[in-house]
Amino acid sequence: MTALTQDTFGELEAIAARYPEARSGLLPMLHLVQSVEGRITPEGIEACATILGISAAEVSGVATFYTMYKRKPVGDYLVGVCTNTLCAVMGGDLIFERLKDHLDVGNDETTEDGKVTLEHVECNAACDYAPVMMVNWEFMDNMTPASAVQLVDDLREGREVTSTRGPRLGTWKEAERVLAGFPDGRADEGPGAGPASLVGLGLARQNSWTAPSADTQPESLGAGEGAPADEADSNPAEAAAVDQSSSATETAAEKDEAK
Repeated sequence: MTALTQDTFGELEAIAARYPEARSGLLPMLHLVQSVEGRITPEGIEACATILGISAAEVSGVATFYTMYKRKPVGDYLVGVCTNTLCAVMGGDLIFERLKDHLDVGNDETTEDGKVTLEHVECNAACDYAPVMMVNWEFMDNMTPASAVQLVDDLREGREVTSTRGPRLGTWKEAERVLAGFPDGRADEGPGAGPASLVGLGLARQNSWTAPSADTQPESLGAGEGAPADEADSNPAEAAAVDQSSSATETAAEKDEAK
């Protein structure tokens, strides 16, 4: 029996209506299906196809192309361990093996209590925080086998967990609803960037570098033009991270001078 109610159909239609070409809404529509049914179901495929006026085969082709769309049930928390090159050599492979043993599951399998689905993932585009994990698409940085085990234990016990660079973690279905375009009010929780990502901004501050204004021609740029480099002060968490990265940069420079 499908869990797709008339309310869900209404929301699917609302997503399609956001776009000049309705079929452009297929990706968020599929996320909405997952937020209700926990995976991409035949009923969900048919619903999207009907609303968009395309074939079920076309919808299925998209749903099977992207790894974010699941064809079997997912636990409350989708835990992904990056095993791409840098994360792997920094400990990602060891983390993945430890979690498989600890949770007694294999890749793309779910624990018996339905809490955690474990999978290895390719690059999370966060190599400066390797080894990296993701929980329901939120970053968990600089992980170790021990911290990874603690993380999944906290999730299974219902303890509150906060992403390294993001908000408190919700469930898989809650995260999927956000990806469908329905905010959960947590967008401003947590820092938007960490020290490693802000090193360049720290250097800009030290050297009084500024960005050019949008209407300035490249050949006429001069020192001091553009927006101030310290606009990150509007976010205290990011400002603190910048200060930390600046200190690290200064320490490295002092060591170089001493050589």
